[in-house]
Amino acid sequence: MKVLLTEEQIRERVEELAEELSHRYKGTELVAIILLKGAFIFAADLLRRINGVKIYCDFMKVSSYGMSKESTGQVKIVLQPTMELEGKQVLVVDDILDTGYTLKEVKRYILEQGAKSCEVCVLLDKPERRKVDFNADYVGFKIPNHFVVGYGMDCAEEHRTLPYVAAID
Repeated sequence: MKVLLTEEQIRERVEELAEELSHRYKGTELVAIILLKGAFIFAADLLRRINGVKIYCDFMKVSSYGMSKESTGQVKIVLQPTMELEGKQVLVVDDILDTGYTLKEVKRYILEQGAKSCEVCVLLDKPERRKVDFNADYVGFKIPNHFVVGYGMDCAEEHRTLPYVAAID
């Protein structure tokens, strides 16, 4: 395992993203949709640092990996949000933007539910892996094409609780 991002680097960047989002959504209401399981640590750290915004949290679980390292390209919504999204500003929080299949489908689904807007914030972006035309609105770090674990991300359910991001390939 090779550490790509230290705990300190992640903390500093999460604070910067929170400040950016605080300015963007200041004085408004926001529904944060956290994608499980990988984004839960990032989302908790990020959302607690956003100021001046009334935030409601909900969750989605979407699968395109199963128990492997490769996306199947088939996106399956396993858990839908329970909140009414019609007319709401929505921020999707995810761990990583890879092929783009998952986040493109999640954004489509949220807008289909009548959300007024839908922006996407990811901790990590791997642009060279993109298979569909999709970009996040807020990105923590762009990283090279490595399979990564830690800070909520796993490989077959292992390494999720590491406080840093590491490559395991």
